[in-house]
Amino acid sequence: MLNCMMWVLYGLPAVHPHSMLVITINGTGMAIELAYIALFLAFSAGAVRRRVLLLLAAEVAFVAAVAALVLTLAHTHDRRSMVVGILCVLFGTGMYAAPLSVMKMVIQTKSVEYMPLFLSLASLVNGICWTAYALIRFDLYITIPNGLGVMFAVAQLILYAIYYKSTQQIIESRKRKADQVAMTEVVVDSKNNTTSSGAGANGSY
Repeated sequence: MLNCMMWVLYGLPAVHPHSMLVITINGTGMAIELAYIALFLAFSAGAVRRRVLLLLAAEVAFVAAVAALVLTLAHTHDRRSMVVGILCVLFGTGMYAAPLSVMKMVIQTKSVEYMPLFLSLASLVNGICWTAYALIRFDLYITIPNGLGVMFAVAQLILYAIYYKSTQQIIESRKRKADQVAMTEVVVDSKNNTTSSGAGANGSY
């Protein structure tokens, strides 16, 4: 959400003219993120809900403060683009780097269960498209985070290729263990039923 808000600020005509595509895609992203947050708030506990609302308010206040300072203190498009662009690079890189913790888990567990393939592919395509757009327009602030995003997405796909087979083996092993436990419970339950039936028969004599 914060990343999208900063990119919308970056794309404003008063900050970086002729960036309508940046505004439209990140404005759409803001709407989607708000829907995610609304769903989270609808099904979360009171303490968690309050914490998320405070974080959301802090993010909005931060972006509003940046916008006010940039528009009042920086008097050229180049300076405004530089200040907001640097912040966008930081937040954009952070967004793309977020799956690094999942990549660490993949290496530790040798399983890609918690790293969806389609999400990695979508990140790769998104990064390639925005990097191409930035190179055509020679926009360094869009190039850096999305170029890094391409690298992170490629790394995820490499990990997926490396650990795909071991993941299938882990899932099969887990399934076999679950089947064995289920069979054991069935056998134990059937024995208990037999014992109970015998006790009832003896008691009836």
